[in-house]
Amino acid sequence: MRLSRILLVLALVLAGGGLAGAPSVAAPRHRVGYDAHSVTVDGRRVLVQAAEFHYFRLPSPDLWRDILEKEKAAGFNAISVYFDWAFHSPAPGVYDFTGVRDVDRLLRTAEQAGLYVIARPGPYINAETSGGGFPAWLKLVPGRARSSAPGYTAAYRDWLGHLNPIIARHQVTRGGSVLLYNVENEYAVNTDAAYMQDLQDVARAAGIDVPITTNLCCDAGSWSSTWGSGPGAVQIPGVDDYPQSFDCGNAATVWGPWGAGLTERVRDDAPVFAAEYQAGAIDVNNAGYDACRELTGVAYTRFFQKGNLILSGATAFNYYMGFGGTNWGWLPQPNDVYTSYDYGAAITEARQLTAKYDEYKRQGYFLHAVAGSLTRTDPATAPSAAGLETAARANPADGAQFVLVRNPGTADVTSTLDWGMPDGHYLLPVTLTGHDAKVLVGGYALGGQRLVASTSEILTHETIGGRDVAVLYGNDGTPGTTILRYAAAPRVTVLAGRVTSAFDPAAGDLRLDYRHTGLARVLIQGAGRRPLLLLLGTDAAAASFWRADTAAGPVLVRGTDLLRSATAVAGAVALRADTAAAGPVEVFTAASAVTVDGDGVATRRTTSGSLLGHLPGPERVTLPALTGWRQHAETPEAAPGFDDSGWTIAGKTTSLSPFVPVTLPVLFSDEYGFHTGDVWYRGRFTATGAETAVDLNAITGKRGNYLVWLNGRYLGSAAGGVEADSDAPGNPRPGPGTFPVPAGLLDPGAPAVLSVLVQNMGHNDDWTAEDTRFRQPRGLVGARLDGSAAPITWRIQGTAKVDPVRGGLNTGGLYGERAGWTLPGHPDRDWPSATMTVPAGVTWLRTGFRLDLPAGQDTSVVLRFDGTPPAGYREIVYLNGWQLGQYGADLGPQTDFVLPAGLLRQAGANTLAVAVIATTPGTVATPHLAVAGVRRGGVPVRDVP
Repeated sequence: MRLSRILLVLALVLAGGGLAGAPSVAAPRHRVGYDAHSVTVDGRRVLVQAAEFHYFRLPSPDLWRDILEKEKAAGFNAISVYFDWAFHSPAPGVYDFTGVRDVDRLLRTAEQAGLYVIARPGPYINAETSGGGFPAWLKLVPGRARSSAPGYTAAYRDWLGHLNPIIARHQVTRGGSVLLYNVENEYAVNTDAAYMQDLQDVARAAGIDVPITTNLCCDAGSWSSTWGSGPGAVQIPGVDDYPQSFDCGNAATVWGPWGAGLTERVRDDAPVFAAEYQAGAIDVNNAGYDACRELTGVAYTRFFQKGNLILSGATAFNYYMGFGGTNWGWLPQPNDVYTSYDYGAAITEARQLTAKYDEYKRQGYFLHAVAGSLTRTDPATAPSAAGLETAARANPADGAQFVLVRNPGTADVTSTLDWGMPDGHYLLPVTLTGHDAKVLVGGYALGGQRLVASTSEILTHETIGGRDVAVLYGNDGTPGTTILRYAAAPRVTVLAGRVTSAFDPAAGDLRLDYRHTGLARVLIQGAGRRPLLLLLGTDAAAASFWRADTAAGPVLVRGTDLLRSATAVAGAVALRADTAAAGPVEVFTAASAVTVDGDGVATRRTTSGSLLGHLPGPERVTLPALTGWRQHAETPEAAPGFDDSGWTIAGKTTSLSPFVPVTLPVLFSDEYGFHTGDVWYRGRFTATGAETAVDLNAITGKRGNYLVWLNGRYLGSAAGGVEADSDAPGNPRPGPGTFPVPAGLLDPGAPAVLSVLVQNMGHNDDWTAEDTRFRQPRGLVGARLDGSAAPITWRIQGTAKVDPVRGGLNTGGLYGERAGWTLPGHPDRDWPSATMTVPAGVTWLRTGFRLDLPAGQDTSVVLRFDGTPPAGYREIVYLNGWQLGQYGADLGPQTDFVLPAGLLRQAGANTLAVAVIATTPGTVATPHLAVAGVRRGGVPVRDVP
């Protein structure tokens, strides 16, 4: 099958003039192209609005649909997706695309949701994933990664050889969803044009015929000579913009420290593409993701994103992240993130919608409504307004103007907008709060109406039931003016609110003046145009609207907490919607009846022409207490008599890593095939009696540590080395630990056993395409005995085998992990009842609980630890065998750990297992279950096998 596909693609000839596409046997057939203004599909301009989504950070495939429907409901028409090589390949030549790794299913789900996909297969993705998406076994492959080195080339071609055919059959050109294909990631730090070209050639040979793009970052100038032509040049180069930094700890005072956030045009023949525009932040200073959501909150989203839209003229956007998810297992790159990858995104890790989501929806609906004009614009003369920034763009064909009005200061500004346009010259009052921005529209065909100008922003406008329905909005309490053009005076009826109107017969202008308060309703009829229902409200009122398309035309809905979809069925409109509480629902539709989630809704027709009914809320959720904990001590590996004869001998003397071992043999855990989580070392030597201390060095990545025993006696622990110190020339011995030998512990001439437990927190990314980063070792890097030259022979043990369901990143080499103590079926009845008091070392806790959550609703459950994360120990949490959390003061501020439905049995038995790794004896915190959100509705979620 692969051979026939390659032979087919080799026959394809790419069309010129910016079009990417060629004959295919698949139907229906579409053509994806582009020009200097926008991407096109079958010649129709598309304004690409994508939200970044990482399927690998949500290991419950049924919930993929939940997130994609929420993105669609916010007005996004696309998602951007990294494909994580390490997630799919636990060993060379081994690939898994089943279960939680079924990317074919992911792409089908995107198609069903009506979303385009920007496919980003790397090979390098960064994304704060372990190794930047590179599998750790790649450290053992000769040749620098992210280059044309033969060893690396063979490895990435094998990866793409498995993945590209899946992506290819889901392209828009074959009736699927993949609109753009992104090679590499932020490669501006390197200049291997042959490598970049080969990535594209490999993609084309696999049948990729949509435009190829990439995302530039930081030192983009190094590629400036090749973006236009030559080897390595892509068709649509994109640019990453993160103007707000990652300083979540100072969210209240940070404002654009990393620039104005304007996406540059890289090529004159391609559209401006904001390939990653900041929509959140990693929590580099452990402030918590709520602080990151504040750093990149509503004000930032309004000011920077609207500014970029008009000032850059971009027509393709990808917001990073739309939904962050969870760094479950050993997925994360340790130097930047912890278990949660919430990212301060508009949709939280627990899949809840936020105020940021409302703002994305306001902007998304606007872009959807005006895309026909906004996808082809040129800079235009901007109106003036004292105390405010202004800029403008205009469509050269229809004359529509889009005006940015922005307040760069922190104080409110009231000004007059001096606005000249083809329809006339107007002086309009405008008020902006501090750090706010509006995109105002004039000279625009608002459905069947002529919008001359408005100081209210457009949320959406639709034609429903033979009339235009438009929603305009502004900040609560601020003045608004809207001017419409008519051949004669129309009939104006104010249905709700306070709106004054005046008609100027000389100009043909109907002027409406009002304050944005609640939701005013104005019906305008006659004067040769179809009726217009104008809804004028606040930001909050605008956010209460949802829109969806049906075969019978669009619908607008108010009163639900989410509208997933709408379908026209025999004079009725069938809605799939979520509700957080009982209350009214209003539907603007041509239909005469409404159903919600299959249930009929009694409605009456309002004076606005809408249908008004009532919806029930969700049932109350009661969660069980977590009781009956059992406890079992671990660390048999520390005992001198433990049988390690089946362990791997650690005897290598060389390594591909540029890091020089502190001592030999090479003890780097990756050299022996152990890449994730905890790794045990056992070293044997014959004591001389003169040993005074054990001197060790280890590299764990940030937040890692290691524990040491000698002849079964616990000696203590030390922090592992991290990227910042392990590569420094002046510090060749990272992660140092010196452990005095207790008097009398070693007898001269007697055998001795040194046991060391090292936690690998994940692998460094390859940001600068340098071996010193990616090939940085993990595990012990040096071991010697002070006072003695006795040689030490070593054996090593990590993960025993790859879990066929959960994959190679789920567990490490703790005894309990190797013995199945994480799994639901493990017999633990003979374990004693837990005291929650633990010695130094490793102790396991287990309990079970049953759930019977109400059907037909979406209940998001978290495991919650109360209080500040403690020092002295860390807890690794497993739900039904899935590692979903790491808790402790050394690990980060996180106290809530999401238990995704699907992994969490919503109707049945569940097992919690907790591995406690303590550096000192103590009493551990016990968690409890809590509800992070509940809605009536949701999507059906089956248990993940």
